Amino acid sequence: MTITRFETGPRMSQAVVHNGTAYLAGQVADNVSNDEGVEAQTKDILAQIDALLASVGSDKTRLLSATIYLADMSTFAEMNRAWDGWVAAGHTPARATVEAKLAGPQYKVEISIIAAIGA
Repeated sequence: MTITRFETGPRMSQAVVHNGTAYLAGQVADNVSNDEGVEAQTKDILAQIDALLASVGSDKTRLLSATIYLADMSTFAEMNRAWDGWVAAGHTPARATVEAKLAGPQYKVEISIIAAIGA
């Protein structure tokens, strides 16, 4: 079976497709500052996810699973405001949200997605 990698670098690929399933790397907001809020970072990440899903032949109606990492669980409601405005009604994935120390203090949220590809 074929494995196709997208936006491949020396350490990781941003997306990998195998057997009709797309696995997206954890996405963090681009060009963030320490004072940018979780809702703004989440919106930035969701736009990146939309673009990655489109590049592999999928979209947010085909989400299977989402794992959301928050630097501080007290921002759960703030993240959900952005998530709830983005996720497709009737197509919500299985989801877990956990508190985790992220790669740098400027990052407040990271999201990883698994989605089906095709029509």
